[in-house]
Amino acid sequence: MEPTIMTKLRRSMLFVPGANAAMLSNTFIYQPDSIMFDLEDSVALREKDTARMLVFHALQHPMYQEMETVVRVNPLDSEFGIKDLNAVVRGGAKVVRLPKTDNANDVIEMEKVIEQIERECGREVGSTRMLAAIESAQGINNAVEIAFSSRRLIGIALGAEDYVRDLRTQRSAEGIELLFARCSILQAARAAGIMAFDTVYSDANNEEGFLREAEHIKQLGFDGKSLINPRQIDLLHNVFAPTQKEVDHAIAVIEAAEEAAEKGLGVVSLNGKMVDGPIIERARWTLQRAESGIKH
Repeated sequence: MEPTIMTKLRRSMLFVPGANAAMLSNTFIYQPDSIMFDLEDSVALREKDTARMLVFHALQHPMYQEMETVVRVNPLDSEFGIKDLNAVVRGGAKVVRLPKTDNANDVIEMEKVIEQIERECGREVGSTRMLAAIESAQGINNAVEIAFSSRRLIGIALGAEDYVRDLRTQRSAEGIELLFARCSILQAARAAGIMAFDTVYSDANNEEGFLREAEHIKQLGFDGKSLINPRQIDLLHNVFAPTQKEVDHAIAVIEAAEEAAEKGLGVVSLNGKMVDGPIIERARWTLQRAESGIKH
Protein backbone atom coordinates (compact mmCIF):
# COMPACT_ATOMS: atom_id res chain seq x y z
CA MET A 1 0.00 0.00 0.00
CA GLU A 2 1.38 3.42 -0.98
CA PRO A 3 2.10 5.44 2.19
CA THR A 4 0.18 8.66 2.69
CA ILE A 5 1.60 11.91 4.07
CA MET A 6 0.73 10.69 7.58
CA THR A 7 1.91 7.07 7.21
CA LYS A 8 5.25 7.79 5.53
CA LEU A 9 8.26 6.54 7.47
CA ARG A 10 10.06 9.44 9.12
CA ARG A 11 12.49 7.66 11.40
CA SER A 12 15.38 9.94 10.48
CA MET A 13 15.40 13.69 9.78
CA LEU A 14 18.97 14.74 8.97
CA PHE A 15 19.89 18.37 9.65
CA VAL A 16 21.98 20.00 6.90
CA PRO A 17 23.40 23.50 7.61
CA GLY A 18 22.03 25.80 4.93
CA ALA A 19 25.30 27.70 4.55
CA ASN A 20 27.37 24.56 3.91
CA ALA A 21 27.45 24.34 0.12
CA ALA A 22 29.46 21.11 0.14
CA MET A 23 26.93 19.28 2.31
CA LEU A 24 24.00 20.68 0.35
CA SER A 25 25.48 19.30 -2.85
CA ASN A 26 25.57 15.65 -1.84
CA THR A 27 23.74 14.86 1.41
CA PHE A 28 21.04 12.99 -0.53
CA ILE A 29 23.50 10.08 -0.91
CA TYR A 30 22.95 9.16 2.76
CA GLN A 31 19.25 8.46 2.19
CA PRO A 32 17.63 9.60 5.44
CA ASP A 33 13.85 9.44 5.47
CA SER A 34 13.78 13.25 5.38
CA ILE A 35 16.42 15.89 4.64
CA MET A 36 16.16 18.95 6.89
CA PHE A 37 17.89 22.05 5.53
CA ASP A 38 18.57 24.50 8.33
CA LEU A 39 18.36 28.28 7.99
CA GLU A 40 18.20 28.94 11.73
CA ASP A 41 20.62 27.98 14.52
CA SER A 42 23.41 26.48 12.41
CA VAL A 43 23.69 29.60 10.23
CA ALA A 44 25.58 32.71 11.37
CA LEU A 45 23.81 36.05 10.98
CA ARG A 46 26.17 37.20 8.24
CA GLU A 47 25.44 34.01 6.26
CA LYS A 48 21.64 34.04 6.44
CA ASP A 49 21.06 35.48 2.97
CA THR A 50 23.63 33.18 1.35
CA ALA A 51 22.18 30.13 3.09
CA ARG A 52 18.68 31.02 1.94
CA MET A 53 19.85 31.24 -1.67
CA LEU A 54 21.79 27.97 -1.43
CA VAL A 55 18.80 26.10 0.02
CA PHE A 56 16.47 27.55 -2.61
CA HIS A 57 18.71 26.15 -5.36
CA ALA A 58 19.25 22.83 -3.55
CA LEU A 59 15.48 22.32 -3.49
CA GLN A 60 15.57 22.34 -7.31
CA HIS A 61 18.06 19.44 -7.44
CA PRO A 62 16.41 16.35 -9.01
CA MET A 63 17.70 14.07 -6.23
CA TYR A 64 16.21 16.26 -3.51
CA GLN A 65 12.92 16.51 -5.38
CA GLU A 66 12.63 12.73 -5.04
CA MET A 67 13.01 12.99 -1.25
CA GLU A 68 11.00 14.65 1.50
CA THR A 69 12.64 18.03 2.05
CA VAL A 70 12.08 19.87 5.33
CA VAL A 71 13.42 23.39 5.91
CA ARG A 72 13.84 24.88 9.37
CA VAL A 73 13.22 28.59 8.89
CA ASN A 74 13.93 31.49 11.21
CA PRO A 75 11.07 32.68 13.46
CA LEU A 76 8.41 34.74 11.74
CA ASP A 77 9.07 37.71 14.02
CA SER A 78 12.75 37.82 13.07
CA GLU A 79 14.11 39.88 10.17
CA PHE A 80 14.69 36.65 8.22
CA GLY A 81 11.41 34.78 8.71
CA ILE A 82 9.36 36.15 5.81
CA LYS A 83 12.33 35.99 3.43
CA ASP A 84 12.94 32.36 4.41
CA LEU A 85 9.32 31.39 3.82
CA ASN A 86 9.23 33.10 0.44
CA ALA A 87 12.31 31.20 -0.69
CA VAL A 88 11.42 27.74 0.58
CA VAL A 89 7.74 27.73 -0.37
CA ARG A 90 8.54 28.99 -3.87
CA GLY A 91 11.49 26.60 -3.98
CA GLY A 92 9.23 23.62 -3.41
CA ALA A 93 10.07 22.52 0.14
CA LYS A 94 7.64 19.81 1.15
CA VAL A 95 7.64 20.71 4.86
CA VAL A 96 8.45 23.89 6.78
CA ARG A 97 9.75 23.41 10.32
CA LEU A 98 8.73 26.19 12.72
CA PRO A 99 11.32 26.82 15.45
CA LYS A 100 10.47 27.84 19.01
CA THR A 101 6.73 27.17 18.80
CA ASP A 102 5.18 28.41 22.05
CA ASN A 103 1.47 28.33 21.22
CA ALA A 104 -1.10 27.60 18.53
CA ASN A 105 -1.01 31.18 17.30
CA ASP A 106 2.62 30.73 16.22
CA VAL A 107 1.49 27.97 13.87
CA ILE A 108 -1.60 29.82 12.66
CA GLU A 109 0.32 33.00 11.83
CA MET A 110 2.95 31.12 9.85
CA GLU A 111 0.28 29.12 8.06
CA LYS A 112 -1.35 32.39 6.89
CA VAL A 113 1.94 33.58 5.39
CA ILE A 114 2.60 30.23 3.72
CA GLU A 115 -0.87 30.21 2.15
CA GLN A 116 -0.40 33.75 0.84
CA ILE A 117 2.91 32.76 -0.79
CA GLU A 118 1.36 29.61 -2.29
CA ARG A 119 -1.36 31.72 -3.91
CA GLU A 120 1.14 34.26 -5.21
CA CYS A 121 3.47 31.71 -6.79
CA GLY A 122 0.80 29.35 -8.11
CA ARG A 123 1.62 26.47 -5.79
CA GLU A 124 -1.30 24.28 -4.73
CA VAL A 125 -2.77 25.75 -1.56
CA GLY A 126 -2.16 23.39 1.33
CA SER A 127 0.68 21.50 -0.35
CA THR A 128 3.32 22.98 1.97
CA ARG A 129 3.14 20.96 5.17
CA MET A 130 4.36 22.10 8.56
CA LEU A 131 6.30 20.66 11.49
CA ALA A 132 6.25 22.54 14.81
CA ALA A 133 9.30 22.36 17.07
CA ILE A 134 8.56 22.89 20.76
CA GLU A 135 11.56 24.25 22.65
CA SER A 136 10.26 25.87 25.85
CA ALA A 137 8.31 25.17 29.02
CA GLN A 138 5.49 27.32 27.64
CA GLY A 139 5.44 25.26 24.46
CA ILE A 140 5.28 22.00 26.38
CA ASN A 141 2.36 23.34 28.43
CA ASN A 142 0.61 24.20 25.14
CA ALA A 143 1.56 21.02 23.28
CA VAL A 144 -2.03 19.87 22.79
CA GLU A 145 -3.28 23.18 21.35
CA ILE A 146 -0.20 23.31 19.10
CA ALA A 147 -0.80 19.76 17.85
CA PHE A 148 -4.41 20.61 16.93
CA SER A 149 -3.65 24.06 15.46
CA SER A 150 -3.39 23.26 11.74
CA ARG A 151 -4.29 20.54 9.27
CA ARG A 152 -0.94 21.20 7.59
CA LEU A 153 0.98 19.78 10.55
CA ILE A 154 2.63 16.42 9.96
CA GLY A 155 3.91 16.40 13.52
CA ILE A 156 5.50 18.13 16.48
CA ALA A 157 9.12 17.83 17.55
CA LEU A 158 11.13 18.39 20.71
CA GLY A 159 14.00 20.88 20.65
CA ALA A 160 15.88 19.96 23.81
CA GLU A 161 18.75 22.45 24.04
CA ASP A 162 16.56 25.53 24.45
CA TYR A 163 14.10 23.56 26.57
CA VAL A 164 16.61 22.44 29.20
CA ARG A 165 17.98 25.98 29.37
CA ASP A 166 14.43 27.16 30.01
CA LEU A 167 14.20 24.63 32.85
CA ARG A 168 17.52 25.90 34.27
CA THR A 169 19.12 22.49 34.02
CA GLN A 170 21.30 20.65 31.54
CA ARG A 171 21.11 17.47 29.52
CA SER A 172 22.20 14.23 31.16
CA ALA A 173 23.12 10.81 29.79
CA GLU A 174 19.93 9.37 31.28
CA GLY A 175 17.70 12.11 29.86
CA ILE A 176 15.48 12.22 32.95
CA GLU A 177 15.09 16.00 32.51
CA LEU A 178 13.38 15.39 29.12
CA LEU A 179 10.94 12.66 30.16
CA PHE A 180 8.00 14.96 30.89
CA ALA A 181 8.52 16.93 27.67
CA ARG A 182 8.83 13.79 25.58
CA CYS A 183 5.67 12.28 27.05
CA SER A 184 3.78 15.57 26.65
CA ILE A 185 4.73 15.86 22.98
CA LEU A 186 3.92 12.22 22.31
CA GLN A 187 0.50 12.37 23.99
CA ALA A 188 -0.40 15.60 22.18
CA ALA A 189 0.68 14.23 18.81
CA ARG A 190 -1.25 11.00 19.21
CA ALA A 191 -4.37 12.83 20.38
CA ALA A 192 -4.20 14.99 17.23
CA GLY A 193 -3.39 12.08 14.92
CA ILE A 194 0.00 13.45 13.89
CA MET A 195 3.61 12.34 14.36
CA ALA A 196 6.08 12.91 17.20
CA PHE A 197 9.81 13.48 16.67
CA ASP A 198 12.61 13.46 19.21
CA THR A 199 15.45 15.92 19.59
CA VAL A 200 19.00 15.51 18.28
CA TYR A 201 21.67 13.51 20.10
CA SER A 202 24.56 15.94 19.86
CA ASP A 203 27.54 13.69 20.73
CA ALA A 204 28.10 12.23 17.28
CA ASN A 205 31.02 10.06 18.47
CA ASN A 206 29.10 8.35 21.28
CA GLU A 207 27.44 5.47 19.44
CA GLU A 208 26.49 3.63 22.63
CA GLY A 209 24.77 6.69 24.08
CA PHE A 210 22.96 7.38 20.82
CA LEU A 211 21.64 3.81 20.61
CA ARG A 212 20.50 3.92 24.23
CA GLU A 213 18.56 7.12 23.59
CA ALA A 214 17.14 5.81 20.30
CA GLU A 215 15.86 2.64 22.00
CA HIS A 216 14.33 4.79 24.74
CA ILE A 217 12.38 7.07 22.42
CA LYS A 218 11.26 4.15 20.27
CA GLN A 219 9.89 2.42 23.37
CA LEU A 220 8.06 5.62 24.36
CA GLY A 221 6.38 5.60 20.95
CA PHE A 222 8.12 8.30 18.91
CA ASP A 223 8.01 8.09 15.12
CA GLY A 224 11.54 9.31 14.59
CA LYS A 225 14.39 11.55 15.59
CA SER A 226 16.28 14.56 14.32
CA LEU A 227 19.91 13.76 13.46
CA ILE A 228 23.07 15.81 13.01
CA ASN A 229 25.43 13.17 11.60
CA PRO A 230 24.91 10.81 8.64
CA ARG A 231 26.53 7.99 10.64
CA GLN A 232 23.48 7.97 12.90
CA ILE A 233 21.04 7.14 10.08
CA ASP A 234 21.62 3.39 9.73
CA LEU A 235 21.94 3.00 13.50
CA LEU A 236 18.56 4.65 14.00
CA HIS A 237 16.87 2.75 11.18
CA ASN A 238 18.04 -0.54 12.68
CA VAL A 239 16.60 0.42 16.07
CA PHE A 240 13.21 1.07 14.47
CA ALA A 241 13.31 -2.04 12.27
CA PRO A 242 11.20 -5.04 13.34
CA THR A 243 12.83 -8.39 14.08
CA GLN A 244 12.20 -11.38 11.84
CA LYS A 245 10.16 -12.91 14.67
CA GLU A 246 7.94 -9.80 14.80
CA VAL A 247 7.49 -9.90 11.03
CA ASP A 248 6.54 -13.59 11.05
CA HIS A 249 3.98 -12.95 13.79
CA ALA A 250 2.55 -9.96 11.91
CA ILE A 251 2.13 -12.05 8.75
CA ALA A 252 0.33 -14.74 10.76
CA VAL A 253 -1.99 -12.13 12.31
CA ILE A 254 -2.90 -10.63 8.92
CA GLU A 255 -3.49 -14.07 7.40
CA ALA A 256 -5.74 -15.03 10.32
CA ALA A 257 -7.70 -11.79 9.96
CA GLU A 258 -8.14 -12.29 6.21
CA GLU A 259 -9.24 -15.89 6.70
CA ALA A 260 -11.79 -14.86 9.33
CA ALA A 261 -13.14 -12.15 7.02
CA GLU A 262 -13.53 -14.64 4.14
CA LYS A 263 -15.48 -16.99 6.40
CA GLY A 264 -17.62 -14.18 7.77
CA LEU A 265 -16.40 -14.74 11.31
CA GLY A 266 -16.77 -11.91 13.78
CA VAL A 267 -13.87 -13.08 15.92
CA VAL A 268 -10.29 -13.55 14.75
CA SER A 269 -8.18 -16.12 16.57
CA LEU A 270 -4.54 -17.17 16.24
CA ASN A 271 -3.05 -20.13 18.12
CA GLY A 272 -6.10 -20.17 20.36
CA LYS A 273 -5.86 -16.49 21.26
CA MET A 274 -8.29 -13.78 20.22
CA VAL A 275 -6.87 -11.15 17.86
CA ASP A 276 -8.59 -7.76 18.08
CA GLY A 277 -8.42 -4.61 15.98
CA PRO A 278 -5.41 -2.96 17.66
CA ILE A 279 -3.33 -6.13 17.23
CA ILE A 280 -4.24 -6.30 13.53
CA GLU A 281 -3.41 -2.61 13.09
CA ARG A 282 -0.05 -3.10 14.83
CA ALA A 283 0.68 -6.06 12.54
CA ARG A 284 0.07 -3.92 9.45
CA TRP A 285 2.34 -1.23 10.88
CA THR A 286 5.06 -3.82 11.54
CA LEU A 287 4.89 -5.06 7.95
CA GLN A 288 5.08 -1.51 6.64
CA ARG A 289 8.26 -0.89 8.63
CA ALA A 290 9.66 -4.24 7.48
CA GLU A 291 9.57 -3.02 3.87
CA SER A 292 12.52 -0.79 4.78
CA GLY A 293 14.51 -3.58 6.42
CA ILE A 294 14.66 -6.22 9.15
CA LYS A 295 16.64 -5.66 12.35
CA HIS A 296 20.15 -7.10 12.08
